[in-house]
Amino acid sequence: MAEAAVSANRLELLQIADAVAREKSIDKSVVLAAMAEAIQRAAKSRYGAENNIQAEIDPRTGETRLNRLLDVVEKVENEATEISLNEAQRRNPAAAIGDQIADPLPPIEFGRIAATNAKQVIVQKVRDAERERMYDEYKDRIGEIVHGSVKRVEYGNVIVDLGRGEAIVRRDETLPRETFRPGDRIRAYVYDVRREQRGPQIFLSRTHPEFMSRLFGQEVPEIYDGVVEVVSVARDPGSRAKIAVRSKDGSIDPVGACVGMRGSRVQAVVNELQGEKIDIIPWSADVANFVVNALAPAEVAKVVLDEEAERIEVVVPDEQLSLAIGRRGQNVRLASQLTGWDIDIMTEAEESERRQKEFAERTQRFVEALDVDEILAQLLASEGFATVEEIAYADSQEISSLEGLDENTAQELQTRARDYLDKITAEQDQRRKDLGVADDVAEVEGVTLPIMVALGEAGIKTVEDLADCATDDLTGWTERKPGETVKHKGAFSDLDVSAAEAEAIIMAARVKMGWIEKVEEVSAEQAGEEAQDA
Repeated sequence: MAEAAVSANRLELLQIADAVAREKSIDKSVVLAAMAEAIQRAAKSRYGAENNIQAEIDPRTGETRLNRLLDVVEKVENEATEISLNEAQRRNPAAAIGDQIADPLPPIEFGRIAATNAKQVIVQKVRDAERERMYDEYKDRIGEIVHGSVKRVEYGNVIVDLGRGEAIVRRDETLPRETFRPGDRIRAYVYDVRREQRGPQIFLSRTHPEFMSRLFGQEVPEIYDGVVEVVSVARDPGSRAKIAVRSKDGSIDPVGACVGMRGSRVQAVVNELQGEKIDIIPWSADVANFVVNALAPAEVAKVVLDEEAERIEVVVPDEQLSLAIGRRGQNVRLASQLTGWDIDIMTEAEESERRQKEFAERTQRFVEALDVDEILAQLLASEGFATVEEIAYADSQEISSLEGLDENTAQELQTRARDYLDKITAEQDQRRKDLGVADDVAEVEGVTLPIMVALGEAGIKTVEDLADCATDDLTGWTERKPGETVKHKGAFSDLDVSAAEAEAIIMAARVKMGWIEKVEEVSAEQAGEEAQDA
């Protein structure tokens, strides 16, 4: 009868472990290990905490075994954890010093306090295993959309029940004017999973740009199949968004695929995002074309690219200015985020005014530098000469061929231009010396007098100072913050020096310092000859 009761208890133990494992979606062995630890703690409180007690539960039969582990030593100092070699060899002739002997203990009866403690241990261990399982499951799901139901709302943060775990949509990750009540269904984007003190946290977002991209992936089969690709997304959550798409199949219109029949596909995304207006833009490898598309619905008259600064000037008709900028700058801001370029918008009237101003400045420069009258200076400026250097080193026939000029006049203009440049050079050289820039800086390949002056004004006075610079120190850098772009000036910000040229100057300075070896440039012909020899 007693044996039947014991068997029943064993069976019940396995059934409980099995039920808990299924309910919490964790491995049964984890539950049995937690139970064994609970029994082990109860045994320590029964037989003494100084004992090294081990509990084991057979996963097939449910039988529980209790053992006190004793270390085999030459001389016993602690009888609770050690056993002499002679005593150990009586039990097991093969025992040696350093081994452990298992001393079986009788099973224990759980009292009320022991049972409560055991329950706490099992609950905690199961909770830890559940958290670990949740972290392992969701850490690889960053970038996916998940479905859940709202469990509760705390201070604007939405706690979501995902079925096998909890997640949080923080207040700043929900759409404006969006409200949730317990029990509501919710779709959101997993953007982070982190281990924290209170367990793993799954962070969801409904404002993340990728959320919109994934929603289109669910609604548009061509995106899901990879035929149409979402290149970039820019969002003003809850208000307006722009999404750039391209097709890998020339026969498929990417915009049409995303819009769907009578706008059904895009409307499904709009409904999910609480009416957020979406502009679907065809992506283009041509930056100017892409920017023009991104500024839709505004019409663009002209664009001017500055590839070094990743900046683009867009000229629009006067009546299109407000449409191009958008309410509170929304349209141009989203277009800038979508394309990754800074966009300056001006009207045709403003551009014309700027051109006239540049022409006047150029004319005045020629008047002062060449000591000529305004009419002749205007003639030179209108014929495309932008600097005094261009006049000084141009072909004399190019100047003498201008209307009203002969060869003698052309030579005189070039002589005056060169004299002016020599004067400027002397002034710059003196300025460089006054700033304390070392003479040998001029020996660095690519360095000119204006560059030496700029370096001196930035406190870069020796070849070593120059070699120690980063490219950003010379060209400046752009820091993009939410809602604004901050420009940081460098030593060369006022000069016409590209980032590649600045980097080449720094490398030449490092070669001169002996920090690195010069890499000889190999022409295409030499490379071909070397390949044939090989």
